[in-house]
Amino acid sequence: MTSEGLTYAAAGVDTEAGDKAVELMKDAVRRTHGPAVLGGVGGFAGLYDLSAFKDYRAPLLATSTDGVGTKVAIAQALDIHDTIGFDLVGMVVDDIVVVGAKPLFMTDYIATGKVVPERIADIVRGIAQACEVAGTALVGGETAEHPGLLAPDEYDVAGAATGIVEADAVLGPDRVRAGDVLIAMASSGLHSNGYSLVRAVVKHAGWKLERHVDDFGRTLGEELLEPTRVYASDVLALAADPAAQVHAFTHVTGGGLAANLARVLPTGLVATVERGSWAVPPVFRVVRELGGVPRGDLENTLNLGVGMVAVVGQDGADAALARLAGLGVPAWVLGAVDVLDADTAGVELVAGTKGVDGGAVHLVGDYR
Repeated sequence: MTSEGLTYAAAGVDTEAGDKAVELMKDAVRRTHGPAVLGGVGGFAGLYDLSAFKDYRAPLLATSTDGVGTKVAIAQALDIHDTIGFDLVGMVVDDIVVVGAKPLFMTDYIATGKVVPERIADIVRGIAQACEVAGTALVGGETAEHPGLLAPDEYDVAGAATGIVEADAVLGPDRVRAGDVLIAMASSGLHSNGYSLVRAVVKHAGWKLERHVDDFGRTLGEELLEPTRVYASDVLALAADPAAQVHAFTHVTGGGLAANLARVLPTGLVATVERGSWAVPPVFRVVRELGGVPRGDLENTLNLGVGMVAVVGQDGADAALARLAGLGVPAWVLGAVDVLDADTAGVELVAGTKGVDGGAVHLVGDYR
């Protein structure tokens, strides 16, 4: 009696499928490479030449890592995988530019129950296209097949990026002053946060992803899969404009607008956000109405139409708005920064988020 031993393929891992996925994606990855990227695709490590930055006086490296959360469940349900990469890049790279750093390069990681080359290639092509928008090189990545841990059609994605900034050019709370103005930059939709709430609401309402929603002018699934706006290049262009007097940025991700804005304010200052300064996009209203979600919970979970905020000097607001308009980024005055005094100390404020001991945010008025 003879028997064949178990193989890696029999255990559920197909290395040939992984190689095919690399062949399908490598051209898109190469398009993100400039002369600073060495070694091409497929090395053990990505190499990036820093010679162009030798004139920096006191260079600091900035790094960030993130994923896209349960938004991948929407992509998997719709079998559309070429947009989720924009969500990944937006979540990672736009955290780096908040401190004024130029994002240099990024790596990605995909874990899946079964490597389907075309699906993996679609994911990575989306990541590469978003990196092009951000001006960031995609220098490497990893695809891991995890049979038995993930179902064949399941996957998760994560990424990390590194940027560079002069020490005396770092943006943040140290630069923010009373009298500064808040400039909001519109989100493209839900971006990539709060999808556990959104998916629970959709399930509770019994809505299908294929359902056409008049308020959206398209299907529910198409709205929920709308890619995250990638702000990196536009934000750096705004920061480079001296007339805009940029002091800080905040990226509105998990925790909502107020919680993330509080992270870039110094102790003793409060930012007043005027809810009436913008019209909340329909998708957020639909989520609230379908699930009966309390306004506070909605504000603490979703971006409500504001994806990035610039804190600028009082005399820089007009220049900042003009600059963003020229870049094609919808923007408006969201509010202002003031001293935390007796008049504001007794009102409901958002502060102390993400372990940051800083300023506070006061949301006032009603949405349009």
